[in-house]
Amino acid sequence: MNPQSTSQFSSHLNFTERKKERQREMGASLLPSPPFVGAFLFVLSTFFLFPELAIAKDVGITRHYKFNIKLQNVTRLCHTKSIVTVNGQFPGPRIVAREGDRVVIKVVNHVQNNISIHWHGIRQLQTGWADGPAYVTQCPIQTGQTYMYNFTIVGQRGTLFWHAHISWLRSTVYGPMVILPKRHTPYPFAKPYKEVPIIFGEWWNVDTEAVISQALQTGGGPNVSDSYTINGLPGPLYNCSEKDTFKLKVKPGKTYLLRLINAALNDELFFSIANHTLTVVEADAIYVKPFETETILITPGQTTNVLLKTKPYFPNANFLMAARPYVTGQGTFDNSSTAGILQYELPSNSPSSIKMLKLFKPALPPLNDTSFASNFSKRLRSLGNAQFPANVPQTVDKRFFFTVSLGTSPCPQNQTCQGPTNSTKFAASLNNVSFAMPTTALLQAHFLGQSNGLYTTDFPNNPPSRFNYTGTPPNNTMVGNGTKVEVLPFNTSVELVMQDTSILGAESHPVHLHGFNFFVVGQGFGNYDPNKDPATFNLVDPAERNTIGVPSGGWVAIRFLADNPGGGMVHALPPGSPHQLGFEDGVGCPRWKAPQSEAASSTV
Repeated sequence: MNPQSTSQFSSHLNFTERKKERQREMGASLLPSPPFVGAFLFVLSTFFLFPELAIAKDVGITRHYKFNIKLQNVTRLCHTKSIVTVNGQFPGPRIVAREGDRVVIKVVNHVQNNISIHWHGIRQLQTGWADGPAYVTQCPIQTGQTYMYNFTIVGQRGTLFWHAHISWLRSTVYGPMVILPKRHTPYPFAKPYKEVPIIFGEWWNVDTEAVISQALQTGGGPNVSDSYTINGLPGPLYNCSEKDTFKLKVKPGKTYLLRLINAALNDELFFSIANHTLTVVEADAIYVKPFETETILITPGQTTNVLLKTKPYFPNANFLMAARPYVTGQGTFDNSSTAGILQYELPSNSPSSIKMLKLFKPALPPLNDTSFASNFSKRLRSLGNAQFPANVPQTVDKRFFFTVSLGTSPCPQNQTCQGPTNSTKFAASLNNVSFAMPTTALLQAHFLGQSNGLYTTDFPNNPPSRFNYTGTPPNNTMVGNGTKVEVLPFNTSVELVMQDTSILGAESHPVHLHGFNFFVVGQGFGNYDPNKDPATFNLVDPAERNTIGVPSGGWVAIRFLADNPGGGMVHALPPGSPHQLGFEDGVGCPRWKAPQSEAASSTV
């Protein structure tokens, strides 16, 4: 995707008219789905049959993509560096498919780094080995090696994205996924004139692998980025960046669907377009009850579709579309704003030029506006109608209570660290357990019956000790570590409450669940009260998501059905601590062990 171009495609693409264009833009080839695909996946993966998969095999097509992982020189902020890319593009190529399509991506690694690709938000029903987290569902793809990701999109439509899932390579290896409705199925809102992916990211002038390597060695927070980006471009608010500005060119009196994606590593972002109102219609590839807002909040890993209705006449002005971070913790952060420009098409008889027009800037919330963040999140509700029901588990088989904390671990002997003290490192944890990344892929080991000693099944359902989670923190901030999993029987209905703590300071924690969507049934500030708070849960039309921000100084409750055999990882985005929720079946890659240093850096 050329970041300076406005991506245009119809919401109801005609296959015969668009086939050549897709092949040219995205390197995709389109083939009819072979009738044996559903049965083939059934035999390989599990003995549970999903009725929706049986239906999916009879519709859609197979779409083939090729991802060449290669180095590419890229210049931003007057700094040129060689970065890891897909097909030499930054951001990477757009994947377009329809609900029910099978997607096959051949990834060929031409760089020295090991690589894996995660298809963020794809359910991966019966195809857990295609999910992508290195050392969890697969071994990484080594230099000169190839891996084929093969999955069917079942019951999903909307905006998702893909990114590298090893170390910090996803700072440059990411791109949008557009999932259109089934053919002849309209959107539950008026058909937009055009659709535009807008993907937020970050740019470092230095090598990001060196940044995370230094942070892991010293135990301090990683150095912050030099800029945020919109479609790979920092925009005019940074020095030496005016020419690297995304420009969205629009016509008066039209409605545009903006597919917003937060691919930034660390930061939740506010986003607004000056003098324009946005209508939110989808979140994490799930339709929501539409509502209007001037600003949205989007967490790393989240996607949000909004309708932008342009002014009915040429406004004789340009408008900044800007994003900046929402910050709650005490650590360092990139206190800057990225911006693009919304440009109206000049009338043919206009004496003005684009450069002469007045430029309006949006008013974004304060950096720490937790009230706005909470209220925005509460406005998101599923459509919950007959066509798009909210199938919230009404009863619960298994309950979990996770504290999400930033604690400490001891500094190695004869080394000075940069954590809270020079003898400690920062360490993220769930229920006081920091995940120890294995050197062998967990799903592979389970499938081959070789998991003895690789992980244990004793992950705690509750914190090891109770305390005033959002009050005065305990004196002991040390966390344990281990490769621990929780095994869930198939079709278990789960309720998980995630509680922020004040240990080393309260902050918002973005959390992503692999292999599942979940319903956000409740949230609040302070300590979760299991006797009172469940009475406030929304079990009718809660938002359905794959990524959620645990509120700063508060809690969030989610429910989901464990109907997807495989390794479902729940983890915070960096700084993060992944944990496994169960194993039932799957397929691994050729056996080998990775260097411990790489495994240790693969925490997100």
